[in-house]
Amino acid sequence: MPRYKLVIEYDGTPFSGWQRQLNGPSVQQSVEEAIQAFCNHPVRLHCAGRTDAGVHATHQVAHVDLEKEWRTDVVRDASNARLKRLPVAVCCAEAVPDDFDARISAKRRYYIYRILDRRAQPALDRDRLWHVPVKLDHEAMDRSAKALLGHHDFTTFRAAECQANSPMRTLDRLDVRREGEEIVVYAHARSFLHHQVRSIVGCLKMVGAGRWPEKKLGQVLAARDRSQCAALAPPCGLYLAGVDY
Repeated sequence: MPRYKLVIEYDGTPFSGWQRQLNGPSVQQSVEEAIQAFCNHPVRLHCAGRTDAGVHATHQVAHVDLEKEWRTDVVRDASNARLKRLPVAVCCAEAVPDDFDARISAKRRYYIYRILDRRAQPALDRDRLWHVPVKLDHEAMDRSAKALLGHHDFTTFRAAECQANSPMRTLDRLDVRREGEEIVVYAHARSFLHHQVRSIVGCLKMVGAGRWPEKKLGQVLAARDRSQCAALAPPCGLYLAGVDY
């Protein structure tokens, strides 16, 4: 069966997450139904990283097997024709070998997290970033973040329901930058634990607000204790922004 790699972007606000759910519409279900509508057979999408309810993607990657060969522009355009009413788009489709797997073949994943630290609430991006109505010290956040770089046991930053076999992960990049009125956190790694980025951002916010000293982030990492983590950052600020193969 011909296999296709899809790059998908979506606003996660109206969805229960990427994965099919019983309690609401998902991105996976929406794209699968759009593809099935033109190819006339059941399909199953496999993605690079399952995103939670309310999390967005500018560059999610998935693969799908179809029963016959289609031009890649037809796969893209026919899918998008049936997704017009939803905040989801197939940006491109590419024919790939049978051994390509959107999850297993991935070498690095890129996430960003957006924070708006001004007094006034956002009018246009209210569901696309975390509004913190006090000014944060992004330089302190960036310095503190460096304690998490490298290979560590990230139990402190792991969701209780995380299904990964091990809490060990290697964080290749964790930078905090001010971009206009926003603070943007960049996190790169081969793979992430469930809620890892949102847990880290929640802790960085405590540093930026002056409620935690800079050195505390390293201490909560070493504790390997979920109860030491700050409150989880909301999903609306998180984006899956790229995947390398």
